Amino acid sequence: MTNSDRLHLIGSIPLPDCEQVFRRVGGKLGPYLARIPDGETGQRSRWIWFQRQMLEKHPAMEVDPTVPPLRLKQWDGKLLRETPLLRFKADVDPASVTFDTGYDRAALDSYAVFKRLRDKGTLPPRLRFQVCLPTPMASGYMYVSPRAREAYHRTYERSLLGALSRIAAAIPAADLSVQFDVCQEVLVFENYFPERPWTYKDDVFGELGRLGDAVPAGAELGYHLCYGSPYDQHLVQPRDMGIVVEMMNGIGGAVQRRLDFIHVPVPQPRLDDAYFAPLKGWRRRPETRLYLGLLHYDDSEGDRRRIDAARRYVGDFGVASECGWGRTDPGRLEGLLAGHRQAAEMLG
Repeated sequence: MTNSDRLHLIGSIPLPDCEQVFRRVGGKLGPYLARIPDGETGQRSRWIWFQRQMLEKHPAMEVDPTVPPLRLKQWDGKLLRETPLLRFKADVDPASVTFDTGYDRAALDSYAVFKRLRDKGTLPPRLRFQVCLPTPMASGYMYVSPRAREAYHRTYERSLLGALSRIAAAIPAADLSVQFDVCQEVLVFENYFPERPWTYKDDVFGELGRLGDAVPAGAELGYHLCYGSPYDQHLVQPRDMGIVVEMMNGIGGAVQRRLDFIHVPVPQPRLDDAYFAPLKGWRRRPETRLYLGLLHYDDSEGDRRRIDAARRYVGDFGVASECGWGRTDPGRLEGLLAGHRQAAEMLG
C-alpha cells in the first residue's frame, strides 16, 4: 500500500461547486488519494434525479398509466416517495431515441478546473480526475415501467456510452478515472423491486462488462457497489458481504480490460466477523484495489474495529465511507475529512 491509495471518495460532496471541492478536499486528503471526484455539485447533488427530470421532458417519453408508481422504501419500511413510471410513446421506435445525459458536459467543465488547479500545484501532480457515471439500470429501475425497461436499457446504454466517448476524447487517459455507480443492480440481487427477470444475473454482468470495456486503455476503471442512501440510510441492510462478493466476482469475470478498483459498503454496526467472512470467497484479480466503505462520521473507534475485523479476511485494502456525502448535513464535512485523514494514517 502506498500513501496515495489509502482513501477513496465515492463522488458527491456537499459544497457549491467543483473548485471548492478540489481545493478543500484535495487540500485535506490529496496525499492519500489516487483520484478525486468533482463533488457531483449542482443538479447532480441528488445523484440521478436530474435524469428523471430529463426523461420527463423528453418528447419520446410519457407516464405509463397501466402500472403503479414505484414505492421507494427505506430498510426499516419507511416510505420515502412514490414515483410514477415512464414508457416510450406508442409511435416511438426506441432505436431512434437518444438521451442527453449531461454527464459529458459536467465532466469536461470540471476537468478544466481540475487541470488548472493541478497545473498550479494546488492538487498533487499524480492525481487523476474521477468521473462517476450511473448504469442504465439505475434510472431504468427507478423511473421506467417494467414493460419498457428492456428497450430503455439499450437506449440509455447507447446514450451513456456516447457521453463516455466524448469524455474520453477530451480528457487524456492518464488523467482519467471512470467509476460506475452500481446501486440498482445490488438491489436487484437483493430482490428489492416488485419484479426481477430470471435472467437478472446475466443481465447485470453483461451490462457492467460492456460499460467497463468501453473505458479506454490507460484510463482507470472502477465500480462502486451501493445499497442506496437517499436520506443517508440504506434501502436494504445487507446480511453480510455475500451478495457484494458474488457481484465482485461477476464483474471480475465480465470485464475484459484492466479492473483497477472496487468499492463496497460496510454498515456502521457491523463490527463482527460474520459480515466480512464472505471476503474469503473473493476471486481477486491481481491489479484490483479494494476499498471498504467502513468509515463513518465521528466514529474513529468503530472505524478502527471495522478495519481490524476486515484484516482477518482480506490482506490489503483502502478505506472510504459507504456512499457519497451529497445528502449529508454540510456541517459534517469537516468531521468527515478529519476522520478520513485519521483512518489513512491508521492504515499506515
